[in-house]
Amino acid sequence: MGSSDVMSGDLGWLLAQTSHGLAVEQTARLEDLGIAPRGYCVLRAALDGEYTQGEIGQIIGVDKTTMVVTLDSLEGAGLAERTPSKTDRRARVISVTTKGKKKVAEAERVTERLHQEILAELSEEQREVLLGALNQLQCGALAEASPCQQKPRKRAPRV
Repeated sequence: MGSSDVMSGDLGWLLAQTSHGLAVEQTARLEDLGIAPRGYCVLRAALDGEYTQGEIGQIIGVDKTTMVVTLDSLEGAGLAERTPSKTDRRARVISVTTKGKKKVAEAERVTERLHQEILAELSEEQREVLLGALNQLQCGALAEASPCQQKPRKRAPRV
């Protein structure tokens, strides 16, 4: 009896293993494009509106230090720019360069292909149920953090 047999009923373990496997595969595939999943998430979020680096950090779930390092890398690669906010001169808005927009489009194609390959193991009905259930959990029971003394470390989403 392997560990997967013992843990096959454990929701946390199943979600963690699935998430980790997806993150590893996405990292490997995006590596060929010269971008990490976190950088892709930052650029993708920045395309949706005029957000400061702090706001993008909250959207994708990364801390300030990680955001600074990620943005330094994206700026260095010519994929993003920090510009002064029109409403708060102390804040910096993240904008995606033309080169960055092309990189996002490439990364989206790679990521979508990966998702299709993974979900191909399920029937169409199973896919709909899985994605619907995960969205319901994310927006419902897991939308608010429960108070606890020692919170688990939150990892940034890789997708």
